[in-house]
Amino acid sequence: MKHRAGYIANVHGCFRVFSSFCGSFSNCRDHIGAGIANINLPRFAANISMMFSEVPFLDRFAHAATAGFKAVEFQSPYDWPKEEIAKRLRDNNLQLVLFNMPAGDWEDGDRGLASIPGRETEFLRGVEASLNYAKAMGCNQIHMLAGIRPVGLSLQLAHDTYMLNLKLAAQACQADDISALIEPINQTDMPGYFLSRQDQAIEIIESVAEPNVRLQMDLYHCQISEGNLAQHLRENIDHIGHIQIAGVPDRHEPDIGEINYPYLYELIDRLGYKGWIGCEYHPANETNAGLGWAGPYLVS
Repeated sequence: MKHRAGYIANVHGCFRVFSSFCGSFSNCRDHIGAGIANINLPRFAANISMMFSEVPFLDRFAHAATAGFKAVEFQSPYDWPKEEIAKRLRDNNLQLVLFNMPAGDWEDGDRGLASIPGRETEFLRGVEASLNYAKAMGCNQIHMLAGIRPVGLSLQLAHDTYMLNLKLAAQACQADDISALIEPINQTDMPGYFLSRQDQAIEIIESVAEPNVRLQMDLYHCQISEGNLAQHLRENIDHIGHIQIAGVPDRHEPDIGEINYPYLYELIDRLGYKGWIGCEYHPANETNAGLGWAGPYLVS
């Protein structure tokens, strides 16, 4: 009892010192709140291929900035002049953190070309086009779409083609200090896509052995394909160049569905991730109406 009384006295003494330093309990709360605002909370980028679709693409930059986003990402910019996109970024003080290289003929079913033999020349032209856009828009990450493996094509030949193309693309990107990202995509949303698992992506990254080849970890796709998100983050954090989020199963806002994202945000912060988190989801209704989840993070 004597030791317990001494312990309590010490606690009370510490509290008096702390209270004196802050002035009052309410002042303490203010100090703590200010501290929280300054820690390395995750930084979110609006995916404006999906978000703010209520307005034309070039108007979405202003809408994202007004909503509080400091960065954006998108999928395919090639229908618009790169100079015009760069202007929208500058006008709205936005950073572009990611976009896709050309996918091939989307209407004909292409979802990338990197793993498809016989289309290497087209793939490399796409790398050149994406680099021209990246330099004009000030973006240092490009997603290298793997593609859907054609029926009858062996997994080994697709793998070998992918490895060679990815290495060439990474080397082309290095001169401009641009990272080539690869993303596992679930087989439900995109049947036949060559790259679908985190361990498959890590094996490729390590085998290609180019320092600018990084993992684009989409937690929506990972949850559908594999689950165990926290463990995948812990195991792969050193390879991750970009993270994306969406609710599961319907790919709406991250606060809708089965994933406990606040827990994962805290984990991502503890793991020391310094990049952006792309909000690649289809809003359930109007985009701004669904941004309540983002309020604590979209701080000026």
